Amino acid sequence: MGRWQPGAQGRLQQAAMELITERGYDRVTVAEIAERAGLTERTFFRHFADKREALFAGQDQFGESILAGLAAAPPDVSPLEAAVRGVEAAGTWLDDERRPGARARQAVIDAHPELQERELIKLARVSAAMAAALRDRGVDEGEAVLAADAGMAVFRLAFTRWVADDGEHDLPWHVRSALEVLRAVVG
Repeated sequence: MGRWQPGAQGRLQQAAMELITERGYDRVTVAEIAERAGLTERTFFRHFADKREALFAGQDQFGESILAGLAAAPPDVSPLEAAVRGVEAAGTWLDDERRPGARARQAVIDAHPELQERELIKLARVSAAMAAALRDRGVDEGEAVLAADAGMAVFRLAFTRWVADDGEHDLPWHVRSALEVLRAVVG
């Protein structure tokens, strides 16, 4: 494929996951990813700062789906319920077709502390954006931060269970289940 053909970013992401799955994160170079995608290193760097970012592309859409779900929550629901509706909306973005890729990506992240750090930064940014959206709904600062962080904790548990699930339940089901665990913990 020529580099002028559409879908360069997606091809680079796919090539990165294939190579990392085959050989491991530390044994793959940007040059190899670009070559596998049929592109140049220069094209790679137009889309990503480094190979780590190829694994985290899509985080903007992920965050936007959560914020859209939160914004769509009825005004009379609690801040926690609004936050949970936001993370539940991520289930429309992270549908069952993405589960195998999410599972493979998470296995790579789990095996590398620097990727775990990047994942935590991503989730913290989404949580901060959720808190800002809750404040825009009139929720006070402390409640907004706690509700957003609790919503993100619900998401993390739900996501972990979803990628391990054999396909019996979708992500929104796992979000609702994780919310029940949170409610039991805070009693």
